[in-house]
Amino acid sequence: MNIPKQTASIFEILSRGQFICSNSNDEFIRKLYTVIEEDQNFDYLYDYFLNISFILEKGNEYYYFSRLENKIDLERKIEQAFKWIDILDFLKTFDSSFCSGFRFTPSDILVKLNLDAELKTKLEALKRYSAGKDKFNEIIEKILNDLEKDKFIEIENLISHEYKVLASFNYLEQLIISINISEDAKHEIPE
Repeated sequence: MNIPKQTASIFEILSRGQFICSNSNDEFIRKLYTVIEEDQNFDYLYDYFLNISFILEKGNEYYYFSRLENKIDLERKIEQAFKWIDILDFLKTFDSSFCSGFRFTPSDILVKLNLDAELKTKLEALKRYSAGKDKFNEIIEKILNDLEKDKFIEIENLISHEYKVLASFNYLEQLIISINISEDAKHEIPE
């Protein structure tokens, strides 16, 4: 097996639940993406990580780990998925073109809040994820910090506080798309 010399770095990033994206501002992350993409490296790395119970997954221009989970971890993940669904709904309400490569600033969101009552309502609902923060700018800051920590966005310009949406954001979009509600269940969901 020809394991790439960057395997430890790849493991270190992915094992923290982060992503390796092709469009990252970080040159090192982009190099790791290229290493995984090269020749048969993905197959070698997939087999290598599978031996230690990590599944190397490929998304659209990003990589991540998944694992088989026990029931307690699965419940925690479902709670986290609800959070990301709410955040994604808020961001798509802010701008329907919010996806990989999109650039924005927190002030862009604040300006739109003053013009869009629906966006303001959705932000109010996100208070439950912001640990006691009540002001809109604090809630937005907490959301952006979570997105940045989990490698869905990166700060691109420190002076203007401009963020860039990474390819890994597609993971959240695919999460929503993969939710399938049967016809029987639709009638059980209160409106």
